[in-house]
Amino acid sequence: MNPRVAIPAAIAVLAVIAAFLLGGAFAVEREPSLDRVLQTLQSREYVDLTHAFGPGIPRWPGFPDENRTTLYDYRPGNGTLGSGFFAQSFTHVGQWGTHMDPPAHFVEGLRTVDQIGLHEMILPLVVLDIHEQAARNPDYTVTLADVREWESRHGPVPNGSFVALRSDWSKRWPDGSAMENRGQDGISHYPGWSGEVLRYLYEERGITASGHETTDTDPGTAASRDDFSLELYLLSTNHYQIELLANLDRVPEAGALVVVSVPKPEGGSGFPARVFAILP
Repeated sequence: MNPRVAIPAAIAVLAVIAAFLLGGAFAVEREPSLDRVLQTLQSREYVDLTHAFGPGIPRWPGFPDENRTTLYDYRPGNGTLGSGFFAQSFTHVGQWGTHMDPPAHFVEGLRTVDQIGLHEMILPLVVLDIHEQAARNPDYTVTLADVREWESRHGPVPNGSFVALRSDWSKRWPDGSAMENRGQDGISHYPGWSGEVLRYLYEERGITASGHETTDTDPGTAASRDDFSLELYLLSTNHYQIELLANLDRVPEAGALVVVSVPKPEGGSGFPARVFAILP
């Protein structure tokens, strides 16, 4: 089923999801019931692609640590904090843990977190696997040849998809030093995207969003020089990205769906996200 074909009424998005998961089983049923769609979704395996966040987690060096305070606890209400319920205050930058970078993060006037459309949050998932290359060379950047190899196995990268770069760098979490992987010269060495691949995916294949396991779009050697030109390019296309993804080794290269759930801060420059995959 073509996810761009409009299906009447409010079941459109869920019907596309169900058809995708069932491999066309709904082709003869124009409008499957929501109950059947829900049963299909609940029968599938889900994989959490999100790190839990808290004080001390890996982050861009320019960001302060999270401050978390207990405002009320479960003690009786006559105590200093007691109230009979548990409530905390969280203070952290928007780019914290597994998070969404909206276009406005780098480009003034483009979309903020609250302006990302709901239809951009449930997408076909493409996984470009470079973990073996990154194990041999931590400075590895994905190449167009890597993408062509993926397409030789699965067909063209789908229009409107979410492309995740698997490097297995998330296995270093939550060790900040291991994530940064600095050499004696102070330069970080971790894998990243390349300009040729990002341009191909966004300009020729028309993808909706992308993500990766490292703290930056750009490889560590560039980020160490404060060169974030690839992130600037990506966000300037008015698309969003997800940083610090996890568990990409548990999802297939093709055939899964990704769901990106994020709060809605008005004018938000970024925010922690809950991202998960639904397996085929």
